[in-house]
Amino acid sequence: MNVLFLMTARGGSKGVPRKNLRELSGLSLLGFKAGAARRSKCCRRIVLSTDSEEIQAEARRFGVEIPFTRPAELASDTASSADVIWHAMDFFDETEGKGRFDAIMLLEPSAPFARAEDYDCAVEIMMRTGANAVVGMRRVETSTVFVGPLDEEGRIPSIVRKMRDYRSSPSRQEVPPEYTMNGALYLFRWDYFRAHRNIYHDENTYGLVMPQHVSLEIDEMYDLAYAEFLVEKGYVKKDDYVFSDNPASGDWDISYIQEKAS
Repeated sequence: MNVLFLMTARGGSKGVPRKNLRELSGLSLLGFKAGAARRSKCCRRIVLSTDSEEIQAEARRFGVEIPFTRPAELASDTASSADVIWHAMDFFDETEGKGRFDAIMLLEPSAPFARAEDYDCAVEIMMRTGANAVVGMRRVETSTVFVGPLDEEGRIPSIVRKMRDYRSSPSRQEVPPEYTMNGALYLFRWDYFRAHRNIYHDENTYGLVMPQHVSLEIDEMYDLAYAEFLVEKGYVKKDDYVFSDNPASGDWDISYIQEKAS
């Protein structure tokens, strides 16, 4: 299965300025994402879509291809991920011919801790099941039985109704586990996305449940602080995301990549 690993990383970020270039123990979020992808046995090619020259320079340190610069109109707060993906697909269809890739593995550095084994498992699920899409998932801490809006007067009628209908007094242990997307990986078939311009079009979509500590999405500064804690305390092992003993030097073991691709 020929999978294009597509990293998307725009220059602007409000919650965490220069987010994609922020470092954890000397390795940028982009570096974490690229490093794990390079270790995947399914990664034969990884490219970057960005509007930022600074991010492009950082990506080159990890052997990421920069085949184009993302147009400014696709780097705004209102630009959709679908439009960014579509732009990249148009580029490759026009320059390398249609049918070049079977699927895309979408990588977002804001969820930096996906591991090589997660990417490999997602591809295995797609090949084994015929799934149109496989997305990273994490278990949610609070079931939807206990979640709902407040009405105009501050009451919680919808939550009360769900709890009453489920059981007289449900405990968290009795409610079946629920999951949500973790942002760590999105794998989808090329022709499927071309047909629907949407990852979540039909129900032939599978979820890959990943551990909580590798499911972190960084949207605010406190998320970044927690990510630093996970790396510093060894819950996330930095060595799993690099190719050399001295990643800060920029001396990446490109021969490892070439050997896998041969």
